[in-house]
Amino acid sequence: MQKQQVPTVEEVRARLEEWRQSGKKGVAIPDKLWSAAIAVARRDGVTRTATALHLDGGKLKRLMMGADGVEKKTIAPSFMELIAPEAAAVAQCAIELEGRRARMRIELKANAADVVSFSRTLAELVL
Repeated sequence: MQKQQVPTVEEVRARLEEWRQSGKKGVAIPDKLWSAAIAVARRDGVTRTATALHLDGGKLKRLMMGADGVEKKTIAPSFMELIAPEAAAVAQCAIELEGRRARMRIELKANAADVVSFSRTLAELVL
């Protein structure tokens, strides 16, 4: 079995220019020319080939991957790390109330939002 020889960039460029000058505006580039460009891209790289042949590099890459049987697959992650948010800072405060007949001291250890809420509620009751 003989191995097929890869055309040079110049050969493919000449074939593409001949096709472009044939005046077929709006007609897709024939598969034979794309196949030749794919063969060159495998050897020389997609970007270099697309630039030299004035082709869309993205399309050339997609066609090359399709020709190689490579499909873009979405793979579900097999492991996902969830990082818990840092624990809210615990605030400590002491509230002392003194009246004519009694004195009261309340010590709280809670997050800041709970301390503020408790203080407002207590103020509403007392004041």
